[in-house]
Amino acid sequence: MAERRDFNAGEFANHLASMTDEELFMLMQDLEGESDNIAVEARGTSDVFVKIALVETAIEDRFPGQLLAPYKEWQQRTNV
Repeated sequence: MAERRDFNAGEFANHLASMTDEELFMLMQDLEGESDNIAVEARGTSDVFVKIALVETAIEDRFPGQLLAPYKEWQQRTNV
């Protein structure tokens, strides 16, 4: 896993802004899967949780007042 000092949150956030909703939701799903595989002792140095927070913010910015509902609905549609 990459350490936070190698991760540029500003560049990542800019990249998120250019993604489609589908791409953003797919990224969130991938990051959630990655987070499941991170050992507890490695969580402090992993950038995955920072990325998840930034993706959550991007989703909430695109869908004001809906929190992560659009993502959850997408998950239900695509995982059926």
